[in-house]
Amino acid sequence: MSAVADAVLYEGYLLYPYRRSSAKNRVRWQFGVLPPRDWVEADGPVTEGISGSADSWYQRTECLVRAEGPDAALRVRVRYLQMQRKQVEAADGDSGHRPVESLLTADGGVQLSFDEAVPQEVDLVWPLADLLRGVCTAPTGAPAARETEELSKGAGRIVRTREAVRARTTAGAEQLADGLYRVCVRTENTGRSPETGGARGEVLRHALLAAHTLLGGTDLEFVSLIDPPEALRAPTRGCRNAFTFPVLGGPAPETDGADDGCTGPVLLSSPIILPDHPQVAPESPGDLHDAAEIDEILTLRTMLLTDEEKAEARATDPRAARILDRVDTMPQEVFSRLHGAIRSLSPVSPVTPGEPSPPAEVPDPAGARPAWWQEGGDDGLSPTTDTVLVDGVEVGGGSPVRLRPRKRGSDAQDMFLEGRTARVSAVFHDVDGSTHLAVTVDDDPAAELHGWYGRFHYFRPDEVEPLGDPRPQRRQAT
Repeated sequence: MSAVADAVLYEGYLLYPYRRSSAKNRVRWQFGVLPPRDWVEADGPVTEGISGSADSWYQRTECLVRAEGPDAALRVRVRYLQMQRKQVEAADGDSGHRPVESLLTADGGVQLSFDEAVPQEVDLVWPLADLLRGVCTAPTGAPAARETEELSKGAGRIVRTREAVRARTTAGAEQLADGLYRVCVRTENTGRSPETGGARGEVLRHALLAAHTLLGGTDLEFVSLIDPPEALRAPTRGCRNAFTFPVLGGPAPETDGADDGCTGPVLLSSPIILPDHPQVAPESPGDLHDAAEIDEILTLRTMLLTDEEKAEARATDPRAARILDRVDTMPQEVFSRLHGAIRSLSPVSPVTPGEPSPPAEVPDPAGARPAWWQEGGDDGLSPTTDTVLVDGVEVGGGSPVRLRPRKRGSDAQDMFLEGRTARVSAVFHDVDGSTHLAVTVDDDPAAELHGWYGRFHYFRPDEVEPLGDPRPQRRQAT
């Protein structure tokens, strides 16, 4: 579980090509950023888990736990990065030192001024009995600090400074049934920004970065919010999470399909959407700070950096230097493992002796059509004029709908569109016989542009709620 939590902590910390001059490394810290409240609410107050800013000043985690015995206790680990300014200063004669963006060192290397980050971790333990009596609170911030490193032969020095991060974590619980409880853990930035409405880069020095929470306990078991037991689906829907996504941690247990298979001893509440029991691929030799990317691709790209680019990356950040060292010295057998792995195999149906084998699909000899292609299979279909019945209402091009994506199996981005209104642009039929509605979201400022070049969101008919049909006279699709 620690490897997954570390991947969340450093996701996006420094992206390929790992150089300070890269445009993508000039706008950093995108996940789990909790700046001071006054800075966030300069763009409007945060309500119902929605912020007028791209960031929020708090995270809220609610989950269900099963508890056994009177000594049950909740363990909370709050983790985040604290920004650290690395300022290179050149020796300036009798006047001391002056700040510079880069400095050649006596050994021929280079030191660059850059923003680093220091991991912070706070462990809290509360008896469940205390949480049931009222909300418990503890400070989870980090103090200011200043460290100086002298460079060899009096060339200058590196000054690393951290501003104080003020934060607190609160927790409470309520009993829902015998042995079943809802627990709420909330972490918030309690500091004030140096300048309300100031630049994001400056306020991040007072923010929690990549903030996430690990929950465990004594005599406690956490219920999955993604796939809860049937009997707990209703109370699970009552859990309200804001700016974080709780999932079961640790390895997936082997079960016989009983309800207990939807519980686990650890919960990871992450600002990044993950499945229950997430894992880092065992073939991965180390973090590349982009866990959503493919290690092989990033490794190949890193190998192709020029010597000058690698020198800048090494001078940018120690973590970048370690990535380059690992790539440059990676054994061939380790690199070969990155090319792919089979996680599972589907069983092959046995063939009864004497029975002919089923015919194999034969691709088109010209290579222009896949094996499932049927000549004329799309004859009579017209996406812009076809309709489908949804709750007894004809829905087709131009129909207004409300989006209701499925809780399971939906694209992660579709989940953010829950409850939004949209307009159907077309009805499409897949080769497997299923139907999808192409829609544009009403309050998307680029909706007209998306419609012009055919970029849509796609939902199944059972994932939309008809809001009426301004054009009822259409041809019903079959």
